[in-house]
Amino acid sequence: MYEIVTHPIDAAAVAAAVAEASAGAIATFIGTTRDHNEGRRVTRLEYEAYPEMALRVFAHIASEANERWGARVVIHHRTGSLDPGALSVVIAAAAPHRADAFEACRHAIEILKKDAPIWKREFYPDGSSWVGLGS
Repeated sequence: MYEIVTHPIDAAAVAAAVAEASAGAIATFIGTTRDHNEGRRVTRLEYEAYPEMALRVFAHIASEANERWGARVVIHHRTGSLDPGALSVVIAAAAPHRADAFEACRHAIEILKKDAPIWKREFYPDGSSWVGLGS
């Protein structure tokens, strides 16, 4: 249900992982890498993670979503070198009602960006910089 991967993420498979008969809605968030940031052209990104801790954060996020919205949440985040346009994170949240699925999905990405030990480094034509905690 929670994965840190080095290969491309299959968004449809992540959404399928939360599908169940009791779910009236599945909301997904697909984070993609941009080709620009703060006026600079980004040629690629590298994500690094502390996987054991990140997976614990993902599990905690899913537990909160289940308690608050009755949602089932799956989170996959990619690490390594990614070209612009690549999927970096996919979150799927299934709940009995659409509002709950949307809230759970939004909560998941916001807490992931704040708490998960995942860092990204942006590469530009003239150098690179670490963007910090978050994805």
